[in-house]
Amino acid sequence: MAEAATLATDAGLVPAGEGWFVLNLLAAAWEREGEFGVRCRVEAPDARFPGFGIAMHVLDPGQPNALYHAEETQEGFLVLAGECRAIVEGREQELRQWDYLHSPPDTPHVIVGAGEEPCVILMVGAPRTSSLDEMDYPENEIAARFGASASRSTRSSREAYADRQVDSSPEPAPRPLR
Repeated sequence: MAEAATLATDAGLVPAGEGWFVLNLLAAAWEREGEFGVRCRVEAPDARFPGFGIAMHVLDPGQPNALYHAEETQEGFLVLAGECRAIVEGREQELRQWDYLHSPPDTPHVIVGAGEEPCVILMVGAPRTSSLDEMDYPENEIAARFGASASRSTRSSREAYADRQVDSSPEPAPRPLR
């Protein structure tokens, strides 16, 4: 396998195409995910990893990474800095630096920043075999306290996020990584 080139964009470096690469996340392209924090996907936009997805996510205190949801694939979350809380199957769990959360397929969950400083989370998941429109967004009272629940249970991401700001926009590397 050949080395993938990296391309400079207004937001930072991105890998170009398939192949191996080294990418320093301080120089990488990040994107603000509306009200859901700042994310660096690591993968090339036109060559997603076939075996797993990987992203770095930075959340301010009180900021969720998504809406409370369950999907058909497993995910893993490693807290690299700061504090957050996981809401898993309707239960709240505090997470601190070096805590790892494993979410098996079909497990409802969301992560919300906590503490005094932003938190940095490495997120890894299996590739989806279905579209985002086929995910489950169960209404959840605990997640709703943090603005992280759909207003009513649905299997439609369009419906779940209808009243949310989720537009992506380029952003330099976030504060906790500097």
